[in-house]
Amino acid sequence: MRSGGCAGSSRALRLDPFGLPVRFSAIDDAADGRIRDIELHRERVVVRRSLCGMRMALNMPVAAFAGISLRLIAGQDGAPDTLAVELEHEDPSLTLPLFLTSQTDEALAEWRAWSRALSLPLLLAEENEASRALCARIGLRAGRPRPRRRRRSPLKGRRPSIFLRRDNGRLTRPMRVHRDEREIIARD
Repeated sequence: MRSGGCAGSSRALRLDPFGLPVRFSAIDDAADGRIRDIELHRERVVVRRSLCGMRMALNMPVAAFAGISLRLIAGQDGAPDTLAVELEHEDPSLTLPLFLTSQTDEALAEWRAWSRALSLPLLLAEENEASRALCARIGLRAGRPRPRRRRRSPLKGRRPSIFLRRDNGRLTRPMRVHRDEREIIARD
């Protein structure tokens, strides 16, 4: 079942989104040995790591993740910038790397492919000058998403919303309860 992993140079991480399930290792600063093993399936993610000598396995559904994010990692000492495609979680320690490259076209293709394969939304990792420059370079419009329309009707916004705030019904007169009595059935 070992597939994926690193292909090419040691800096490039390439996992196949259509070859799931995939098992790979990633760097984890908090774990013993600074490494964690990850199993990625279409429906679930299993993260195995050891903290202070205690082994643990986190089994989470893919729906627990926020989406597939694209992050620009600035190069150091004249190295080119790197684009990272990640499985984003609210807890940063559970965010999983899926693809690393310096090629913009490859990163965009993998970003969309992982989103289709796992049925998760596309995200930009953070809003800063570098990500705005990336969006301008690749032609993406980043901003606040439009509000969802209710019930697929363009006229729904014109209808009163009082019906959405309606309370549950209440009994006007409480019913009598007779205990320890025999049931009387009327027959014709």
